[in-house]
Amino acid sequence: MSDASRDAQPAKLNDLGIDLDPDSISDPSVRRVVMLLCNLIEEVALENAHLKAENQALRDEVARLKGEQGKPNIRAKTRRDISSEDERKSERRTGRPRKPRAPKVEQLTITRTEVVPIDKSLLPDDAVHKGYETAIVQELVISSEVIELKRETYYSPSLRKTFTAPVPQGYKGSFGPGLRSTLMLLRTVGNMTEPTITELLNGFGVVIGKSSVDRILLKDKQAFHDEKAEIVTAGLAATSYQHIDDTSARVKGENYHSHVVCNPYYSAFFTRNTKDRLAILAILSGAGTADQLPRLWNQEARGILTGLGWARKRLALLESLPEGEPMTKAELDQWCAARELPGEPIRRLTEAMTIAAYHARTDIPIVPILMADDAPQFKLLAQKLALCWIHDARHYKKLRPVMPCHQRLLDDFLGQYWKFYHELRAYKDAPSAEDAERLTQRFTELFSTTTGYGILDERIAKTKAKQAELLLALSHPELPLHNNPAELGARAQVRKRDVSLHTMTDEGTEVQDTCLTLRETAKKLGVNLRDYFFDRVSKTYAMPSLADIIRERSSQAPAPG
Repeated sequence: MSDASRDAQPAKLNDLGIDLDPDSISDPSVRRVVMLLCNLIEEVALENAHLKAENQALRDEVARLKGEQGKPNIRAKTRRDISSEDERKSERRTGRPRKPRAPKVEQLTITRTEVVPIDKSLLPDDAVHKGYETAIVQELVISSEVIELKRETYYSPSLRKTFTAPVPQGYKGSFGPGLRSTLMLLRTVGNMTEPTITELLNGFGVVIGKSSVDRILLKDKQAFHDEKAEIVTAGLAATSYQHIDDTSARVKGENYHSHVVCNPYYSAFFTRNTKDRLAILAILSGAGTADQLPRLWNQEARGILTGLGWARKRLALLESLPEGEPMTKAELDQWCAARELPGEPIRRLTEAMTIAAYHARTDIPIVPILMADDAPQFKLLAQKLALCWIHDARHYKKLRPVMPCHQRLLDDFLGQYWKFYHELRAYKDAPSAEDAERLTQRFTELFSTTTGYGILDERIAKTKAKQAELLLALSHPELPLHNNPAELGARAQVRKRDVSLHTMTDEGTEVQDTCLTLRETAKKLGVNLRDYFFDRVSKTYAMPSLADIIRERSSQAPAPG
């Protein structure tokens, strides 16, 4: 249901003093008629909300075509919160002592001691000095420095050649490594635009223009792109699962998609113009585009193609495909053109063969399990798909029953829903075959419930159909139950989009993806991003790469299960 549809819902009947409980009716026939009427009211109310939203959208479009503006999108103050964080965190986890916080003073190193004298004219004659009362204060000092580099120069008459001392490591052009790394920090962590960065630096006495800021932020970043690629390779191999999600992005005024792939050790960002299976496979394979991916015809591809709805009468055509031999995009396109295949079958065939080729590769980490929402582009890519319980719960929280009896049924079911969720959380701490069997049976019972509220019952049946994906944690206790890490990663991209509506060049888009990857990964690993940027920009390389840290920590993690 759209936001507009939810906001357009009529008032609940109990707000009007109407409260009808079908269960209180003793006559079964009358009770059934009343239940049917209550469900009819819900359906009519929902359809009315949809029609209102559609009508408003059409009116806005008419206004736009006439050169006017449509109705502003102002969220209602009473809009229902569909977040499930309160329910997810409501039950305390036993057996896990709360990690004590280290005092902030112990994290500080005193760099200067200043004695603060007292005005002795305010003291009585008998006042005796008793020492000092200590207070720890943090201060920030930002100052610009103008360095004159006097490079020694020698001339050899015999060689007719001048010898000049090289520029110190990390210095480039008119700006030193400290300034250049600070620019990256302001852009990456501070989410500041180039004009704002220029204004800030000018205020601190740095003489720099917007074009220089742009050049420092965008140019010569291949070393960082290479490290991002290493982070992704190390991250994909670090765990048995990967979170994945996407959000909208804008590039040169066009609609794009920002993909997030992550686990507890890293988060990686990829902006692409599509969000189909081929785009995701290119990301997981480390390829620049889907066109670079190999295609493979084998038994797995046959099975995938059948599942994707390839017409059986066309299956005979595929016997001429080279069995088990990788093909390029151009080779497959030529094969399809010779047989005059239409566009949709070609797309299905390409997806099936590309997925099969990805699973057959041994030179890159292959993702065994994807944790995602129920979007179709995430299916078939990994051996198994784990679905997010929080995302599934949102569908229930979006329901807006107008009948009080239906509201009670929804509240009661959601109580059972979250109780089961917390049982799954407890199982992950101490998994056993007996509990796995019990929870499977409990899932079947809970999501076979028939409440009499038709829309809720349809929603319950849809959850039951996803049993294998929602209960995958029973056989893989290391799996999380939700996809929040990927959604939080997507939120980082949204904050970028809020500040700068879109990137203007492919180069700028790639740099933004790389810097977001470095920022979010450094945060997860506890690495100071300021120190990391300075280390890389100054070409000191005293700090280990983030990819090496991922490999080290993942190798020390306990084995799953």
